[in-house]
Amino acid sequence: MSGSPSKSDQNFVRQFSWLTAGLSLLALVLMVLAYNIYSNIPKDQDPAVAKRTEARIAPVGAVYAGDTGRAAMLAAQEAATKLAASQVAYGGSTDGKTIYESLCHSCHTAGVAGAPKLGDKGAWSARIAEGTAVLIKHAIEGYTGPDGNHMPPKGGNPALNDEQVTNTVKWMVDQAK
Repeated sequence: MSGSPSKSDQNFVRQFSWLTAGLSLLALVLMVLAYNIYSNIPKDQDPAVAKRTEARIAPVGAVYAGDTGRAAMLAAQEAATKLAASQVAYGGSTDGKTIYESLCHSCHTAGVAGAPKLGDKGAWSARIAEGTAVLIKHAIEGYTGPDGNHMPPKGGNPALNDEQVTNTVKWMVDQAK
């Protein structure tokens, strides 16, 4: 079988070559299309970044009208109150004893960093003589005494509000009287 290929063989080879070239071109087009789609998909973000962005662009206020608006406004106020209470230490409790037992006892039971022990009238007398307002100020802002004793601001828990600290100081002073 030597010789030149027949007309039908030549026709088959030509059609097969065109088919192969067309399929290769189609594959190349599909690859370029897939790359373009993939490159335009937004990348995953850190959830913390997304939350900060949402908080930054959140509306400051809202307009409420009629009964529906009044209900929405009350629901928003209630949700804000619950959120604020959840962010305050110890569920917003203002009971001095509760806060002392949860936080302050760790230093004021053992006398850590020169902290006066609860109920020690001798250690508390000079401090009480300065006045409750001074003690409250030192408890809120923090204090380092001349003898090296140290009181961290808000007992080391910045989530405490001033009312909680004030009530706790008053409770502790009452225990030393």
